[in-house]
Amino acid sequence: MNFDEILCLIGGFGKFQKILYVWICVPQIFLAFHMLVSVFTGAVPPHLCRSTWPSAGVPASSNFNLSLLSDPDGRTELSCATPLNHSGAVAVGDGHPTGSCQGGWEYSTETFQSTIVTEWDLVCDSANLNNMGSSIYMFGLLVGAIVFGSLADKYGRRIIILINLASQAVFGVGAAFAPNFYIYIALRFMVGTSISGVIMNAFVLGTEWTGSKQRMLAGIITDYFFGFGYILLAGVAYLIRDWRKLQLAISAPGFLFIFYIWVLPKSARWLMANDRKDEAWELIRKAAQMNGKPLSKDLEMCQVYKSEERTERAKKKRSFIDLVRTPKMRKQSLIVFYLWFANVLVYYGLSLNISDFGMNIYLTQMIFGLVEMPARTITLFTLNRSRKISQLAFLAVGGTACLLTIFIPSDLSVIKTVLAMIGKFGITASLSIIYVYSAELFPTVIRQNGIGIGSMCARTGGVLAPMMHLLRSISPHAPMILCGLCPLLGSALTLLLPETANKPLPDTIEDVEGSNLSEEDGSRKPVVSEASQTKKVSSTRTD
Repeated sequence: MNFDEILCLIGGFGKFQKILYVWICVPQIFLAFHMLVSVFTGAVPPHLCRSTWPSAGVPASSNFNLSLLSDPDGRTELSCATPLNHSGAVAVGDGHPTGSCQGGWEYSTETFQSTIVTEWDLVCDSANLNNMGSSIYMFGLLVGAIVFGSLADKYGRRIIILINLASQAVFGVGAAFAPNFYIYIALRFMVGTSISGVIMNAFVLGTEWTGSKQRMLAGIITDYFFGFGYILLAGVAYLIRDWRKLQLAISAPGFLFIFYIWVLPKSARWLMANDRKDEAWELIRKAAQMNGKPLSKDLEMCQVYKSEERTERAKKKRSFIDLVRTPKMRKQSLIVFYLWFANVLVYYGLSLNISDFGMNIYLTQMIFGLVEMPARTITLFTLNRSRKISQLAFLAVGGTACLLTIFIPSDLSVIKTVLAMIGKFGITASLSIIYVYSAELFPTVIRQNGIGIGSMCARTGGVLAPMMHLLRSISPHAPMILCGLCPLLGSALTLLLPETANKPLPDTIEDVEGSNLSEEDGSRKPVVSEASQTKKVSSTRTD
């Protein structure tokens, strides 16, 4: 009897699991805050150099309408290109700029009271620092996934979640009081690492306590709370226009999670895998009693532990090299890695650059958040029919909609935003599907390796997403062209993947390769025998 069979006896999604998911889902709201707050704290309002006012005949005390400096595409580059302020230079003589802005910058306060841009003058020649700051935060997510993934396997999910919830609050509040930009991005980097530690291990903790039939639904519920945080951030940012107060508002409530010390359970599955059977049994009895299905202690706990141990040992015999060693496995792995990369690149490329669409930034943020809900929901109905068609269809919808935005004139901002919203819908749905699809494509013996590398590719896309804005120096449409082409390429590549819906999960690489493995690589024949033995063990657990 394995742990999944025990979950069937005590209830795969009873009262115990529902309460657990409340504790898991509430932090998702604040995770969305931290992931997307740079949309507002890093916003660039219209601006000009104060030193240029006299030369342009504009008194320094006048109430100059800085919004006039925005170009028709909604960009602020015009403020760096006008004689009033050319790349931060001072106009002298005939109006041609020389040197740097000596008198400091004047920023419009029509939309934002202050941002990190207005605080540290991250405009014109220093504008790239703003995008670099967002990329460093995303890099923190990558580092956190690597570090806290391995630490959670060693010390347990619960303790790592608690530590990261605490560090998220501490470093988040610290960022609100950062004295300079470099300390700010260092603190944001630490917030990123803690966010990754919470997201990943909360998902694993919930998965390990949930029955196999309910896992997809439970995962979607978690996504809903992230979407709710997405929407709520628009309202919070609308009410709080000062970046320091906004950063404090989204971070300080994190200290309330201190009560998780008393309510967040450990993973019984992890406890058994680490030979802590007494603690595991205590938790299982508590869950069974709460679910109204009390159990006696005559379950074959020893067999459960040995089965888990054998499966883990079987997995450790493989490495990430096996993902690309054989032909079919190599093709599937590389395509899946690209899909992870493209989905996250475009998802955050759209989410972090909503000011490009020309509409009110708060309204656009709310609309993009609302799109999350139907996009997550529709996958519940399409996934059961076909993983493959669902994946390629939503990628095609997202990519096509993003490409169409480049043909819309700047004065039709509503149409452009609607198309971007459709693109966001497709990418969000596709991102939900890739979690399930990739887990089913990788065989059991290397599934964890495949998912781990896929996650790293996704984080790499997240690191590059804020830098997409820099492509506007090449062409104003370059970011959206990239957001369109990447999903369309992914959609085409998905045609090369097999269908996994309503089919048994592969346990070994031989299940993926079929008879081709022994024919193409005779040196792998001994592994076939070993893998077939592994299959007998790992077939008892395919998650």
